[in-house]
This record gives sequence, structure tokens and C-alpha cells, in this order.
Amino acid sequence: MFADFALHERLLKAVAELNFTEPTPVQREAIPPALAGKDLRVIAQTGSGKTAAFALPLLNRLIGDAEPRVRVRALILLPTRELAQQTLKEMEKFSRYTFIKSMLITGGEGFKEQAAALRKTPDILIGTPGRLIEHLDAGNLRLDEVEVLVLDEADRMLDMGFAEAMERLTGECANRQQTLLFSATTGGAVMREVIGKVLREPLHLMLNRVSELNENTRQQIICADDVAHKERLLHWLLANETYQKAIIFTNTRAQADRIYGRLVAEGVKAFILHGDKEHAERKQAIERLKQGGNKVLVATDVAARGLDVEGLDLVINFDMPRSGDEYVHRIGRTGRAGAEGLAISLICHFDWNLMSSVERYLKQSFERRVIKELKGSYQGPKNVKASGKAAGTKKKKTDKDGKGAKKTAAKKPAKPAAKRKPAAPSGLVSADGMAPLKRRTTEG
Repeated sequence: MFADFALHERLLKAVAELNFTEPTPVQREAIPPALAGKDLRVIAQTGSGKTAAFALPLLNRLIGDAEPRVRVRALILLPTRELAQQTLKEMEKFSRYTFIKSMLITGGEGFKEQAAALRKTPDILIGTPGRLIEHLDAGNLRLDEVEVLVLDEADRMLDMGFAEAMERLTGECANRQQTLLFSATTGGAVMREVIGKVLREPLHLMLNRVSELNENTRQQIICADDVAHKERLLHWLLANETYQKAIIFTNTRAQADRIYGRLVAEGVKAFILHGDKEHAERKQAIERLKQGGNKVLVATDVAARGLDVEGLDLVINFDMPRSGDEYVHRIGRTGRAGAEGLAISLICHFDWNLMSSVERYLKQSFERRVIKELKGSYQGPKNVKASGKAAGTKKKKTDKDGKGAKKTAAKKPAKPAAKRKPAAPSGLVSADGMAPLKRRTTEG
């Protein structure tokens, strides 16, 4: 129960009104050490309640009587506007019975208006790295008295090229007393370097190993011959699958625009979300999806983080994501908070290696699925087996019906000497006549 945590009564009152009864695993593990002032690095699956896990200890630390605000006391860094907006809403819900004031600073809003708002000095500043750096450069922002720094989805910020901005902002918070880092993925070697710089003797909490992420989501692949075949499969799935709301992910804005145009032309209630869209358009797309005005959202990875839509139960990867971490965040839009979800990836020959590397990263094998009405000729690469062409190598045994294999030398009559091909020089080729391929791995 939340009442078991050493939280202020005003926070417990807000929690009770929000019908929060039993803490999630990440909340049970993270809230007590965070309340004790420890630095934390927490890895837990998307939709597991990470926001409350850092919001409640943060608010508990700052809670007090009303007094003039003269400094920013906490900074929460996030990768996208959508995630920042969602976090602000959560902070305001939890702090409704306190005097704590939170403020949002992201791109897409008026810079002068933000500068004026910053002069009122909020207790908690929630923002994206790029716009915060702009306000630092303009002299509108001071962070030297920040007590608590929260890095949410820090791996995504690194993926988006915010490494220098993150380093500078954490440096501006040099006098902080606590740092909390939350993410759904490990982030790899670059993240380990960041952790070494920003966390001080942290407690590491891994609530879910990568192979355990998204356990409530069925993961399938459907093979396709080409992009046109993928489009036909997509239309079939949207017409025949049972779902409340769906997201279709692409790797490029141009592909997202193309799919969106095709869907609208066929009468599908769809909306589109990518980096070229204005802030108002992106906000409208998410609101329409949440309210049910549109059942389908076509998006690039800008929507893979910070999008929490109730009833979103189908994710289709039109393009396979380029890393295991990105895959985790995409399919994490469904199967949230114990609900069941379905994630389908459409795989052409040029997607197969990416798909295989994601399977290795997750230590999982995706379910293979075939749509009978649209079955294509491509069903994955053919296995390359030793053929016994090189001299001195093993001979391949014959199947019972003799198909698909060469007969062994013992059973096959020898050719006349004049027609026999010369043997390959020893040591010049491998057993299958090919140089060994280097295995490519993906850490995500």
C-alpha cells in the first residue's frame, strides 16, 4: 500500500483520489531508497509506473509551507515534448494539495513567453534539453541551486543527439544532492559512461531484464516480398484484426506521409505524427487518438517515447526499427499496465538481419505468421549448408527421395577422366565454397 511509504499526508491524499492502491513493482523498489536520498539507476518496462516512482519522492522532498519562490529546486529532463507534457500532468495531479509549482519548457512554444514565465521561478522545471540550453544561453535560467535532477529516458536523449546538452545541463546542476535516472532499456556503453559521470554511488535497480520486457504483448513477424506487398498486408491487418487503437511505425517521414495518404484515401480514420509536423499538429494527433476520433496513428520514432494512450492494443512495424532498444520502446506503446497487446513486424529481405539482431538482443524468437490470402514468395533466407564442392570436404548425405542434395561419391558413378573437373587447391576455399561471413550484432 502507498500508505506504507513515508510520504507526506498531502501526497497520500492525492494518491488515494487517483485510485492508486497497490504500488507497481518499480514503485515498491524505487520509492523507499529515493525517499532516503539515494542516487538511483532504474530500468523497468514502459508503462510500469516509473513517473510516480520518481515524482512522489521528489515532491515529498520539496513539500512545505507556501513561501516566495527564488530558485529552481528540481529539474526533470526528457527527450520529447509529448513525454514532457505527460510528465507535467502527472506532477500536477500528485501535487494538487501542495504549494509546489511545476513548469514546462520545450520547443514548439513561444520563447519570449517562456522567458517571462521563468521569471516566476517554478519549484520544478520539466523540459527537453534543446530548449533549456537556449534559455541558459539567453540568461533566462539558473540551475546552480537545483537539489534533485531526474533523467527520464536518458538513452533516448543520447540517441537523439543530446549528449552534449545533457552533459552541460547536469554540469549546471553541480550542487544537486540527488540524481534519479529512469529508463526502459540499458542504453549500452554510452549510457554506462553517462552513469559514471552523473550518478554518485547509485543503487542499480533492474526490474525487468530485456528478455522479460513486454511480456503481455504477442510479437509476430509477417514476411513480405517488397514495399507494395507490405502495404497490402497493412491494409489487410487494419481491416481484419480486432483492435481499439493502432500505431503504424515507419523509419522515415516520407514513408509515414505515403502510408497516411494511402489510408486516408481508403477511408481509414488516421492521423500522422513525425518531426516535420508543427507542435499544434502533433498535439492534435495525440488528442484525437486518445479521444477515439481516430483509430490509427502513423508515426516515426518521435512517438515511441512518452505516448501513453489507453486502449492502444496494436502496433505494426511497417519498417523494422534500427535497434533493439527502439523496438522495445515501439512495442511498449501496447500491452501497458497489464493489458494485452499485439505487435506485428512486416519483414522484407532487407529487414531480416535487423529483425534477427533484435531477436538476439531480446533473447526471444518472434512468432512467424502467414496471411493466406496474401502469402508472398519470400519467407526468410534459405539456410546455407555445406555442399561438399571443395576437395577433401565432407560429402552431403542424400535425402530419402534424393531431392535437395547431391549423392555421395560412393553411390555416384565416377565420371570419365577426360570430363572430370580438377579439384580445388587445398586450403583456398571453405567447406561451402564461400568465405565465412562475419556475424553482425546489435546491442541496441
